Amino acid sequence: MRYTPARRVNGVKIRMLGTGGAVPSLRRLSSAYFVSLSRGNILIDVGPSVVRRLLEFGRTVNDVDIVVLTHFHPDHAVDLSTFLFTCNFGGEERQKPLFLCGGRGVRRFYNLSLRLYPSIAPKSYDLTVKTLWRGRYKVGGVSLLTAPVVHREESIAIRVEEGGKSVVFSGDTDESPALADLAADADLLVVECSFPDRKKKGHLDLQTLLPLVAKAKPKQVVLTHLDPEWELYRAPLPAPLVLGEDGMEMEI
Repeated sequence: MRYTPARRVNGVKIRMLGTGGAVPSLRRLSSAYFVSLSRGNILIDVGPSVVRRLLEFGRTVNDVDIVVLTHFHPDHAVDLSTFLFTCNFGGEERQKPLFLCGGRGVRRFYNLSLRLYPSIAPKSYDLTVKTLWRGRYKVGGVSLLTAPVVHREESIAIRVEEGGKSVVFSGDTDESPALADLAADADLLVVECSFPDRKKKGHLDLQTLLPLVAKAKPKQVVLTHLDPEWELYRAPLPAPLVLGEDGMEMEI
């Protein structure tokens, strides 16, 4: 995998750290995204091996200002403890503040992790745990717009805006009117589409995703949280849909 030096930009820059789901894959890591803004960097979801994947693209945990968990399933959150442990013992001890954000229950999730792994407690930096649900939030100077989606009780989708540009991350979701509203006229929608043509409760497939895209009218749509079934899919995708790939980088 080729390393491309990342840089701060006027607008939004997205690196797809992982585009897979819960099923292990040699091609795809579990879904996770690094978002670069002029006012800070956001890591959306921290599934298995995400801390190592940051290194592959010239980043470390200390480059992250905000961590957002879309929900607490292991393929989206299991590496949080590794992330926080590395902030303390990863070579360069973290000094700058960190925000940990998620849906309802994020503070309890952190406290349970802390009880299991006491060494993840911040040694030399301030950690703020913040609950996001429905509305606009200011987190460390960054504006986040969030809405609950249909997957788990804590599941949220996130809209990030800067410089007149917007990108929406669905997290895991089933059909959800709130997601269509959140993604309306976005420059980019990064949306789960777990299966090409098989419906599973709590997730989207092409048939259920396309009406959402038609309603929201985002300029670009990148499919993520891709089950290995997608490797056998050969039909062309209708514009503006494209399949996400690990390492893909977009700037809007």
